[in-house]
Amino acid sequence: MLEDKKIDIKIKLAALWASVTFCYLYGDYFELYTPGKIDSLITGKNVLDSPNKLLIASIILAVPSVMVAGSIILNAKINRILNIFFGILFSLMMIVIGLGSLTEWSSFYVFLAFLESIITILIVWYAWKWPREQQV
Repeated sequence: MLEDKKIDIKIKLAALWASVTFCYLYGDYFELYTPGKIDSLITGKNVLDSPNKLLIASIILAVPSVMVAGSIILNAKINRILNIFFGILFSLMMIVIGLGSLTEWSSFYVFLAFLESIITILIVWYAWKWPREQQV
């Protein structure tokens, strides 16, 4: 028999946030290979065409990265609340982005948005079902 140790909820959540962060990064990286993307970056005619938009995008994408560490170091109550809140927020964002990205060249993006949604829904599920202390 293989040993299968119980994994602490904080480690599960951190691993899920790390996984979803990698998916976000890969999606943005692979997008560079789509037709016209590099030209739009060079000319500055793209979605992130201003310092304010870049700042907002940076803040949004910093959240999952910070939640990797936050899921480990924060106390259980605030940890659970933040995981549920940000898990729901990012699930909704990815569902909307995935549905709004249905083109021939964006099938990879839709796939990743779907996968990211599943991962963030799992984050919400695990946080919602956070184990309670046993009463003695």
